Amino acid sequence: MTTKNIFADLLDRVRAANTALIAAGILPAGIDQSRVTVEPPRDPAHGDVATNAAMVLAKDAGRKPRELAEAIADKLRADDLVGRVDVAGPGFINITLKSAARIEALRGAVRLGSQYGTSDAGGGVPVNVEYVSVNPTGPLHVGHGRCAVYGDALAKLLAFTGFKVTREYYINDAGAQVDHLARSAFLRYREALGEHIGAIPEGLYPGDYLKPVGSALAAQYGAMLKEQPEAQWLPVVRSKAIEMMMAVIRADLEAINITYDVFYSERSLIEGNVDIVAATIEWLRQRGYVYEGRLPPPKGAPDEDWEDRQQTLFRSTAFGDDIDRPLKKSDGSYTYFASDIAYHRSKLDRGFRALIDVWGADHAGYIKRLQAAVAALSESRVDLDVKFVQLVKLLRAGEPVKMSKRAGDFVTFREVIDEVGRDAVRFMMLFRKNEAALDFDLAKVIEQSRDNPVFYVQYGHARGQSIFRNARAAFPDLPDDVQSLVEAAALERLSDPAELALMRQIALYPRIVEAAAPAHEPHRIAFYLFDLASEFHALYTLGNTKPHLRFIIQNDRQTTVARLVLVQGVVTVLSSGLALLGVEAPNEMR
Repeated sequence: MTTKNIFADLLDRVRAANTALIAAGILPAGIDQSRVTVEPPRDPAHGDVATNAAMVLAKDAGRKPRELAEAIADKLRADDLVGRVDVAGPGFINITLKSAARIEALRGAVRLGSQYGTSDAGGGVPVNVEYVSVNPTGPLHVGHGRCAVYGDALAKLLAFTGFKVTREYYINDAGAQVDHLARSAFLRYREALGEHIGAIPEGLYPGDYLKPVGSALAAQYGAMLKEQPEAQWLPVVRSKAIEMMMAVIRADLEAINITYDVFYSERSLIEGNVDIVAATIEWLRQRGYVYEGRLPPPKGAPDEDWEDRQQTLFRSTAFGDDIDRPLKKSDGSYTYFASDIAYHRSKLDRGFRALIDVWGADHAGYIKRLQAAVAALSESRVDLDVKFVQLVKLLRAGEPVKMSKRAGDFVTFREVIDEVGRDAVRFMMLFRKNEAALDFDLAKVIEQSRDNPVFYVQYGHARGQSIFRNARAAFPDLPDDVQSLVEAAALERLSDPAELALMRQIALYPRIVEAAAPAHEPHRIAFYLFDLASEFHALYTLGNTKPHLRFIIQNDRQTTVARLVLVQGVVTVLSSGLALLGVEAPNEMR
């Protein structure tokens, strides 16, 4: 047997125990076992596995939870993987596995290699993950970068667990912001032609990053655009500026190994053969979700969307929003929300059955209306999960970092990548929950110490590879492939508590992945990898004071081979987990 997920195996065994109790008349036939779970206990002293079976089945069974727990425990004690079963509190069941179970999990991890931890839990459901999607008015800052890293890691995690993932970037290339961009670029165009433009006016973009756009316009058009009225030059300059800013954004993302399947243009919603926004509003109107009406004045804080006039409104209160939302401005143009509704309708039309949007925390007030829109568009069959990513505070040795010369008023994401490297950026931005603010210290993330989590985890992988190189020098006849190694290993020699603890940690990986994916929390992987690396380094250090625990024992080939399989289990999981985070698993540290 190759154990792919020991927690899934144990869940099957708990359900089998419950089925036996059904046959014995202790549990009623047809009892719902869907809420029965098997989890690692918070305190490892309580065992390897805990199940809530008695707690969730007792009411339907008409029995006391503790009494039912004892009956389930009796069945589990006969299982060949189970060493001990304890009933705790009102009816929790704690299970300690035999060492053979941990050995089987380790063997499964090494045999499965890169497939260890994968699952088909997603069932091939098509899911759209949209992230970053900033206005193309300048380079990315570190807050955008955190959204990018989180969204990309989430997409990898979902794909790893069986979802059919599409990574998407929504280009906000319509509206007032890109017109401001065009006017800013036009100033740089005049500057490139030798004109003194003075200070950049308030409301426009002052960063030097628009100078290349001005130069490109000057090279392409000469002085021709200067002779034209704004209505004529603005769409030309806007198009060029958006094109070049998106090239900068793509390059910044590619520098951290982030690519997309789809770049979707907001402007395409209104400038194609069909006005998709108008068609979407009409579709909603026919279903009673759009009407002409007047909104009451907002209570409390002012609302910038409120106007005291008859207007076109989306009935978002029918789906849990606080007020109905305007779809057209007083000048007849669409609100940003109207375009967003049409855009999300396009996702549904393309067949997505799960939608995830990754936003900056400053958009928190927008969530209810958009979830209401998706509920209306999908007739409540598709949920929109909006994940917020909090701000990043940049520090250097504890001191705030000064602003960027290139961007004018912020530090660019690319500057951070270039200074500390892709791996440090990605790991540290995932070593904290997305909803928590992040202090990112540029000095701390390049330290080679345990205080730097990315170094410590990568060093774990490199140390494992180093052990293998040294072992092959000591035992030249060791098989080259890990499959032959695991078949030859006497894994029962791994009996020290530190070795068993490390095997327990390796066995935990599929459960961590299985829990992190539906919760949309890739930070769980980063936390777990740090814990795994810590236990590995601790066992390595033990060998300094207890020579019998060293990974390589010159006069004991069998024990060395067994420990090499343990090292391979660590290396396998560190490599897999780092790949989910988009971080390199190095063979040596430099």
